[in-house]
Amino acid sequence: MEVSCSLKLSSPSIINLQGSSLPKAFLQLDDRSKRLRDQQGSHFVNLRSYRKRVTAKSGTQGWDFGRFIKTLYFFNGAPSPLKFVASVFEKLSNGSMEEPVSVMETSGIILVAGATGGVGRRVVDVLRKRGLPVKALVRNEEKARKMLGPDIDLIVADITKEKTLVPEKFKGVRKVINAVSVIVGPKEGDTPERQKYNQGVRFFEPEIKGDSPELVEYVGMKNLISAVKDGVGLEKGKLIFGVGDNTFKDLPWGALDDVVMGGVSESNFVVDLTGGENGGPTGIFKGIVSTTNNGGFTSVRTKNFPKAENLSAYDGLELRLKGDGLRYKLIVRTSQDWDTVGYTASFDTSPGQWQSVRLPFSSLRPVFRARTMTDAPPFNSGSIISLQLMHSKFEYDGKLNPTFKEGPFELPLSSIRAYIQEPITPRFVHVGSAGVTRPERPGLDLSKQPPAVRLNKELDFILTYKLKGEDLIRNSGIPYAIVRPCALTEEPAGADLIFDQGDNITGKVSRDEVARICIAALESPYALNKTFEVKSTVPFSEPFTVDPENPPPEKDYNDYFKNLKDGITGKEALEQSTVSV
Repeated sequence: MEVSCSLKLSSPSIINLQGSSLPKAFLQLDDRSKRLRDQQGSHFVNLRSYRKRVTAKSGTQGWDFGRFIKTLYFFNGAPSPLKFVASVFEKLSNGSMEEPVSVMETSGIILVAGATGGVGRRVVDVLRKRGLPVKALVRNEEKARKMLGPDIDLIVADITKEKTLVPEKFKGVRKVINAVSVIVGPKEGDTPERQKYNQGVRFFEPEIKGDSPELVEYVGMKNLISAVKDGVGLEKGKLIFGVGDNTFKDLPWGALDDVVMGGVSESNFVVDLTGGENGGPTGIFKGIVSTTNNGGFTSVRTKNFPKAENLSAYDGLELRLKGDGLRYKLIVRTSQDWDTVGYTASFDTSPGQWQSVRLPFSSLRPVFRARTMTDAPPFNSGSIISLQLMHSKFEYDGKLNPTFKEGPFELPLSSIRAYIQEPITPRFVHVGSAGVTRPERPGLDLSKQPPAVRLNKELDFILTYKLKGEDLIRNSGIPYAIVRPCALTEEPAGADLIFDQGDNITGKVSRDEVARICIAALESPYALNKTFEVKSTVPFSEPFTVDPENPPPEKDYNDYFKNLKDGITGKEALEQSTVSV
């Protein structure tokens, strides 16, 4: 198999690509044989750097033992052909194979950060009463055990210290409620239970206790988002291959045709930077398929990724492609082994049309040599090792591809992206604070504002850094909701509520109520990417109580979420004032 690469430059400038180079025989540049592709990993190519096409070609017609050996070399390094052939005959004769994949983790854990705080501990309590899997992120294990019970699943870490946020601790976390907040207390002191502060009506002269707002609300937020991002996922999905944000994320694809079984079919993989949708770039899987020598399939497969792709936050893979009316297969592998089970889905294409094909992970079937393996372990979307595209006359378990025909084929593929199934709901719910945009708002009567607004500077710019932390969430790509409660109280939930946007209201609201709002937001598409304030209709001067014999009915918080609008944060007033100046 001779693999070459053609590259036509629009200028003599140097192309800067990440990653190491392939062996010279496998992928070369015509321009003085400068090496281009990454032997093990992917790289991002800046689309402005060069044009035209990059081609990876697979051999000539006729069974070619040299092409067979080079195919093995491309995927396996320097292989032992005799050992490989022996393993093929063993598997063909008795069908035995090692179990190559681990059991899929199905737990959708909800992480509560700041779980020993006033809102956080209530969130934990409600989640556990509902039987939902929960982990509590805390700094003080002894305090957490005493407060939350001995059987609570803890992550002991400090979000202000990035090194304590070890990735393994967050395995299985799919959603987050963040109730971490800088500690504010009265200067004259408080009880160990913070009774003065928690009563939330009379505000004693405050000061920051412990870490600064900048460290907790901004640096800590940045660290927390980084720690959970892979687990909770991105709203727009995760790009695995192809076009995204004016870059082209390439993968080391290689031809894997029926030459490995004695056939003569051959395939190419081309990256054409001007031949895609709307003149953009695209990969092209193309070749000639033949049934000579009992063959009948062509495919391109990536090298094993240097680090397994964790797609456990997503629901499937979406292929953006231009169909030709044929049926293809996508094969996903979760094992480093050369010849093992592949989790496979067939898909049909419409001729001449750019289309998006979604393949849910739940639709993937474990297949080995076109046979469904009923005893294979479940698919593990958290450990994806390689991808493969195939055009074959074989379907599964003796059935044939109804669209198969011998001869040439061509499948442009502009991207492969992991996606979240709609309706998308928030994966990261943050408990912020009303008033975060007000300290810098011109024309505001501070005498009518809460103490935190009046004393923002004296409290080390607490609201300023809370707003900066919110912006980190909004810019992260994670599906989110930001809840800004007014003054928090120890009163029970149940009072009528007012939801507002634009950061204008003042009042009070129960911590119990805020905890329930956060949990409801995790399940509501109406709360997706919304920022809103909340207070009760009960004024400060009136305590709110509940008759245990006649409690208020449970609220449907969707009735409030439905009225929220996109893009309103309260920063609009700041931006307008800047423009007018």
